[in-house]
Amino acid sequence: MIGKLKGTVDEIGEDHVLVDVHGVCYLAFCSGRTLSKLNAGEAVTLFIETYVREDQLKLFGFASALEREWFRLLQSVQGVGSKVSLAILSTLTPSDLANAIALQDKTAISRAPGVGPKVAVRILTELKNKAPAFAGEAMGTIGLKQELGEGVASAPVADAVSALSNLGYSRDQAANAVAAALKTAGENPDSAKLIRLGLKELAR
Repeated sequence: MIGKLKGTVDEIGEDHVLVDVHGVCYLAFCSGRTLSKLNAGEAVTLFIETYVREDQLKLFGFASALEREWFRLLQSVQGVGSKVSLAILSTLTPSDLANAIALQDKTAISRAPGVGPKVAVRILTELKNKAPAFAGEAMGTIGLKQELGEGVASAPVADAVSALSNLGYSRDQAANAVAAALKTAGENPDSAKLIRLGLKELAR
């Protein structure tokens, strides 16, 4: 089983890369996001997921271990295979994906090619309790976003996010700002204070 490849980029294709490891070239299928970071002739390290079937052996390569974990997690959802998983990871970063699941944002998931509304809803439903563990740097705000997505956030928090959204910020930006505001707002802040602190965060 191959877990990681370290070598030189030999060739970049539309959906794959050839990595030269001491004269042996390995073909790894990658997300568009990972491929965009690669340049022919440069050194590369890819985290690898190995698929072994009766008639084939496939390698899938990822720029980070977190992206590989999301690739595995997405395929735990019924009807989601490797092709759809790579399409999603080509469209959304791991943190964006965690945010979308926490906020139950079907539109964000549906932006990926080949992901229809039914599949998007299935992903949101089946992965909503797993998103925090795979949120990476976004872990600190995922809990609040889950509360917003499920409609159980406190009234001041929900009102502050709504107010910032009405000012033209995306729901994700508003939620991030309010999450940051909560760290400095003290105990039981009202919506006005959260809005004021949230705007300061957004102005940075």
